[in-house]
Amino acid sequence: MTAKEIQTQFIKTYLKPTLKTLGYKTSGQTWWKDKGDFFTLINLQNFSWNSKDSVDFCFNIGVALKATMTDTDKKKPTVHDLTVYLRENYYLPDNRQEYKFRNKTGYMLTEKADLNDFVAELKLDFENYILPTLDKLNSLQNCVEKFGGITFWGDNLKKVIAENKLLAQ
Repeated sequence: MTAKEIQTQFIKTYLKPTLKTLGYKTSGQTWWKDKGDFFTLINLQNFSWNSKDSVDFCFNIGVALKATMTDTDKKKPTVHDLTVYLRENYYLPDNRQEYKFRNKTGYMLTEKADLNDFVAELKLDFENYILPTLDKLNSLQNCVEKFGGITFWGDNLKKVIAENKLLAQ
C-alpha cells in the first residue's frame, strides 16, 4: 500500500467509525460534535509536500463557538470557525510527542508503515488523551477552565465569550 492508501484506510476503518459512534458528524476531513453553545471540532490537515509514498498530517482540534460561526444555521462548523485552534500535540503527554509515527510537525506515514501498527498508535492518542479531553467540555465554563490559561487562544476564547455575552460575569 502507498502511504496515502494507509492514511485513507486509517480514516475509513478507525477514525470515521469511532467518531461517529461518539456522536460526531463529518464533512470531508472535519468532524464535529454539538455541545450546546459550541462544537468540539477535529480537522485532519494534510501537508502540501505530501506524495503517495510519504504523507505528513496533523489534527487541528478545538472549540467553535456558535455565536461566531459563518454558517448562520449553526449546523456545520469548519476549521475556520475555531475560537480555540490547537494541534494534537497540545492534548498529548510528553511521551507521546514523538514516536515512530509522530514528529514535531504531526503524524507521518511512508509506504513501509504497517496499517495495524499505525492505527494502534493513533488509537492510543485519541482514546487515551484527545477524545477524553474533548468529552469533558460540556459547557463554556469547562472550555474557559481548560483553555483559558493558554497564551493567545485562551485570551481569544475569553474575549469572544465576553464580546458575545455568553457567560454571566
